[in-house]
This record gives sequence, structure tokens and C-alpha cells, in this order.
Amino acid sequence: MDIKFSAFLRTSYSSNRCRRNSAGAALLLAMMSLAGCGEQTAATPARAAITLPSVNTLELKQVPAYEHAQTFTGTVRAGNTTGLAFELAGKLDALTADTGDRVRKGQVLAQLDTSLLQAELKEITAALAQNESDLALAQRTLNRSEELSKESYVSAQQLDEVKGQQQSLQAARQRLLASKSATELRLQKSTLVAPFSAALSKRQYNLGEVVPQGSPVFTLVEEGNPKAYIGVPVDVARELNNGDTMPLTVGEQIFNATIEGISAEVNPVTRTVELRMSLPLDARVFNGELAYLDYRKTIAAPGFWVPVSALTDGVRGRWNIYVVDSRQDGKFVERRDVEILYTDKQRAYLQGALSGGERVVANGLHKLVSGQQVNPVSPVAAR
Repeated sequence: MDIKFSAFLRTSYSSNRCRRNSAGAALLLAMMSLAGCGEQTAATPARAAITLPSVNTLELKQVPAYEHAQTFTGTVRAGNTTGLAFELAGKLDALTADTGDRVRKGQVLAQLDTSLLQAELKEITAALAQNESDLALAQRTLNRSEELSKESYVSAQQLDEVKGQQQSLQAARQRLLASKSATELRLQKSTLVAPFSAALSKRQYNLGEVVPQGSPVFTLVEEGNPKAYIGVPVDVARELNNGDTMPLTVGEQIFNATIEGISAEVNPVTRTVELRMSLPLDARVFNGELAYLDYRKTIAAPGFWVPVSALTDGVRGRWNIYVVDSRQDGKFVERRDVEILYTDKQRAYLQGALSGGERVVANGLHKLVSGQQVNPVSPVAAR
């Protein structure tokens, strides 16, 4: 065999053996690595600890009754809100008050043009003067006729005619006096005066306009006599009496209002009975403001107060809560059906398969299922 060819065979054999040795070593290292990983994975569950969900709880305390609070709405109105008008038509000649003014009782607010009435009064006055003159002459004629009648110089017929004329003049005088009185009354009613101390909330007419009879020129809102008119259900009205004092809220102000009157009929639209309530005389309120009456009634029914966050909806429209059940192997939540008797903004008063001293989950119910083991922490006291 050729010497060069023999050397080539030896070199090729050595290379192939080296490659096989390297591949075997790599395979051995991979198997050792997988074995190590398998041992570590199998050991991990044995070393890990189970974390229980933490829940806030409260202790149930049974109470014999609850206070049912209701709020009823009404409006504030002055004791007198009047549309002030002239009793006769005429042209508006003067305005001495305007919107927003405070006026006192008897103050002049407006005046009609009285030129025609003044002329009528002068005419009546002149007729009265003439009547007085005619009446004086008739009286003197009657006196002379009576003297002459005694001496038979005047017949009975003539005497009766003189007496009739004198009586006719007296009747005319009475008519003239009545006309004068009526004209003076119309003159008086041509001046508009405030019937009570008030705030002038609105003016309807301007100077020079002809005001129809009975059309309001001003709207007056009485001051110092605020009232509230509140509609309440019939069953609530039966519980109330005149003189009862109750809290009334107007805006951000709270007043002790007194019931002055309870309506004797039910409003056909709202099906409520209207209460008339007086506010303090110094109450700073505006006509038409909303008023809210707080009505509270104690209802005897044993139950438990819980926060609204402790409630969750159940099947068939029932409400549920979660009660923490203590067992030997831990604490577990249990779902209970309850009946809600009353709720306010933050709490609910309920009855159900509950006992005083039990602990219920206060919030976070969406994370729980019945029978789940939990870790009760941060207990809160029931109010």
C-alpha cells in the first residue's frame, strides 16, 4: 500500500472518533441537565405555600327596630303673594315703585290719570250749589204758603204743590251727594297703595299705558311671613298634627318648621295631602324655592344593619350575604338569603337566617364563591 494513502486513512479515522466523542459528551451533558430540571420541578410544589384571600368582616348585632327616613318635596311661598291691580281702568300717570323695591304698608305705588274724575267732581259740586239755592228758595216759598194758607189766601192744592217741589229738591240733593261720594271714591281708587309690607317682585305696565280694570300692575311678595307647602302621602298625614315641629331644608339651610295646617283633601294628580308649614320669621328664603321635609318614623322589626357593599344578588331576585363559618380546618364563606327591609345611602337593614355575633364579609364579594376558604382581617364594627 502506498505510504501516503495509509497516512490519509489514519487521519480520517482519528477525526471521526473525535466527532463521535464530542457528540456523546454533549448528549451526556444534556441528559444530566434535564434530570436536574426534573428534580427541581418536582420539588417546587412541595415547598410552595397556599395564599388565602383576605376579607374584611363585621360582627352582626341585632337591634329591635329601625328608623325609616323619608324626604318629601314642596315649595316656599310667602304668606301673601298678591297681584296688585286698579279697580278701574285708566291711563297710568305715575309710578313710585319698581321691581325689587321694599315697600311698607300704605305706601303709594302708582297713580292713574284723574282729569276726567276731577272735572266730574267739579260738575257735581256746582250742581249741589245750585240745588242748595233752589232748596232754600223752595223752603221760603213753603213757609209763606203755609202762612197764607192759614188765612185762606192759598188753596190746599197750591200748598201741596209747593211741598212737592221742596221734597223733589231734597231728593235731588241726595242723588248729587251720592254721585259726589262715588266720584271721590273713584278718585281714591285711582291711587294704588301697598296692602302690606312686601317686596315688589314684578312690574307689568309702564307710564302712559292704559291699564285694564283688574289687570295686575305689580306682584307683591309679603316679607317676614314665609311658608312652605309640602305634599305627603295620606298615611303620613294621618300621623301628623297641627303644631308639630319638623326639620325642613331649603337650599343649604335647615329650619325647624311648624305645621300650621293640614289639607282636608287629596290632590287628584299627586295623590298627596298638602301641609302648610311656617318658617322662622327671619328665614332668608325666596318665593318658589324648593323645600325638603325630613320625616322619620321608628318601625319595630328585629334585624341587622350591614353596609350596602356586603350585599350581592342571588337567584330568583333574592339578596345574599356571605357569612364566615369557622371550622376545624379553617374559615370558609357561606352564602345566606336575606330580606332587605330598608336602605339608606350606605347601609341596609335586613332580616334572614342570621344570628347576632356572626361575622359577615363587608365588601369584595365579587371575588368570592360559597365554600371558599378565606382569611378574615381588618374587622370593622357594625354601627
